[in-house]
Amino acid sequence: MFKILKKKQLSQVIHLIEVEAPLVAASAKSGQFIMLRIHETGERIPMTIADIDKANNSVTIVFQEAGKTTKHLASLQEGDCIKDFIGPLGKATDFGGAKNVVCVGGGVGIAEIYPEAKHLKESGVNVISIIGSRSKDLLFFEDEMRKASNELHITTDDGSHGQKGFVTDVLKKLIADGRKIDLVIAVGPIIMMKMVANATKPHNIK
Repeated sequence: MFKILKKKQLSQVIHLIEVEAPLVAASAKSGQFIMLRIHETGERIPMTIADIDKANNSVTIVFQEAGKTTKHLASLQEGDCIKDFIGPLGKATDFGGAKNVVCVGGGVGIAEIYPEAKHLKESGVNVISIIGSRSKDLLFFEDEMRKASNELHITTDDGSHGQKGFVTDVLKKLIADGRKIDLVIAVGPIIMMKMVANATKPHNIK
């Protein structure tokens, strides 16, 4: 069984939980994920590893309430246990030796882009991050992303925080300004990732 050490509600439907999982914490890398099952008859669902605390033997995941399992997971409290918490799974992200990277996170995708930005900055890479959401009340990890980045830009669709508009507006301006960009990593809604790809492709930015 895997104990929940910390629980935090990031928005109305987005939650963070920190789970005691020594073996996962010891070897996990950015870009990897875990597979969890709340109880014996529950479904198995994948979750991106949002953060690792090796000193605390813990792994943090962030998720959005969507179906039965995520709603059940959101109802658990600190001290409760999860039946299975398997990982790390998948391959760690290959950044190809990039030295100037833009990390773009939209909505709950901010949780997935955070460990990438954190790892890159700790590795001496110049990290420009762009995070966005529909409104201020849905935005999270602002302080974390600021620490994990050399430069942080924030957008909201309604202009309630940061720049009014979309993450791609900022990305297009960075490119137009001639900023050195070796690689762009984007995690968020499918349409957002498509628009990021459309913005970078004409400039041969991976």
